[in-house]
Amino acid sequence: TSRSSVTRCKPGANCPSSHSSVSRQLSPLSVTEDSSAPILELQSRGSSGVCGHRAERQNRSGDDGTQTHPENSSQENRIKARCLSCASMVLKAIWGLLIILSVSSSWVGTTQIVKITYKNFYCPFFMTWFSTNWNIMFFPVYYSGHLATAQEKQSPMKKFRECSRIFGEDGLTLKLFLKRTAPFSILWTLTNYLYLLALKKLTATDVSALFCCNKAFVFLLSWIVLKDRFMGVRIVAAIMAITGIVMMAYADNFHADSIIGVAFAVGSASTSALYKVLFKMFLGSANFGEAAHFVSTLGFFNLIFISFTPVILYFTKVEHWSSFAALPWGCLCGMAGLWLAFNILVNVGVVLTYPILISIGTVLSVPGNAAVDLLKQEVIFNVVRLAATIIICIGFLLMLLPEEWDEITLRFINSLKEKKSEEHVDDITDPSVHLRSRSRAIGTVSIPLA
Repeated sequence: TSRSSVTRCKPGANCPSSHSSVSRQLSPLSVTEDSSAPILELQSRGSSGVCGHRAERQNRSGDDGTQTHPENSSQENRIKARCLSCASMVLKAIWGLLIILSVSSSWVGTTQIVKITYKNFYCPFFMTWFSTNWNIMFFPVYYSGHLATAQEKQSPMKKFRECSRIFGEDGLTLKLFLKRTAPFSILWTLTNYLYLLALKKLTATDVSALFCCNKAFVFLLSWIVLKDRFMGVRIVAAIMAITGIVMMAYADNFHADSIIGVAFAVGSASTSALYKVLFKMFLGSANFGEAAHFVSTLGFFNLIFISFTPVILYFTKVEHWSSFAALPWGCLCGMAGLWLAFNILVNVGVVLTYPILISIGTVLSVPGNAAVDLLKQEVIFNVVRLAATIIICIGFLLMLLPEEWDEITLRFINSLKEKKSEEHVDDITDPSVHLRSRSRAIGTVSIPLA
């Protein structure tokens, strides 16, 4: 519009347009700041005969300025976005490495403290009940983190009601407390109790390796109950987990204690898988605050409704101790504290880093327990036990593959093929260009090959 509105005049002649008409014709350009300078110059020199050429050059320079400035700003924004994305990925990777080490060390510490406690005190259900009561502190720890990090701080009751939406729109009622919390509390207690029973019969390495089979059981239950997508690689991983279980039982020539210990560990992994599948079915996904609220609710339910069980076991002499002063409170508090730290780290890690890293931290507890058992000289690894442990860990890692792993692999292979073909074409074209320039220099014509 700016170029068509300029009136070209012959040298030495007066412009036919007046001062007002020129400004009226060029008024659409006054929207941007870069095009205001040519308008002012044209208005001050409107009586000269060279107004057309100068105005046109100024408008072109203005147009170029308005085009290059957004391009430069867009490039700067892209560079900043890339830098921010790279920084966030590096930060997530650092957090992931720290959480992997923390998760594996807390789980190894819990398992080893249980083995130490069994030397003088063997009451697995009381230990399970005592450590589950510590789950009550999960929500206070989460709220303390909220007060330390959040800009808009909320009151404890408001935050509690907000996080209680995991039970429904009405929040936590007495009916929902009994209906939703009871089955999950029973599964939680069974998982931990069977795990502690298995530690009495087997080594810490064997129990931690067998517990990793819960990933395979989660897939099988999700495929049957939740109708999740069928994946052949996960079926292979489940078969590997079952093979590792059989080999672990065979490692001690199917000894009675070994078979019972394997049954306890597999039962613990099964109840853990059932807990996760039912949680996904009835409660869906939960954020960090909702998970903290739910785990603390499980602790309250355990304290109120399951406290009669250790009392009955005490008076029936099934789990009996001389006095409360004789209890190993240091080992019990250390076990409960590390167990609570493990549960908190698992939920925090999902928020701060990638969820797959939490699973890697769990499977790293197997070599961690193996290293401690070797230092304590409590286990002698034979070929069968070592092979069973490796097979179970490989099956666990196969379970971590995403659902679109085959498509991602094919895309990666195709991209590698395209890069190789482009490099091959470049290698072919470079000698042809050199030959063509050389033939032109000596006066001959080179015919390119099709």
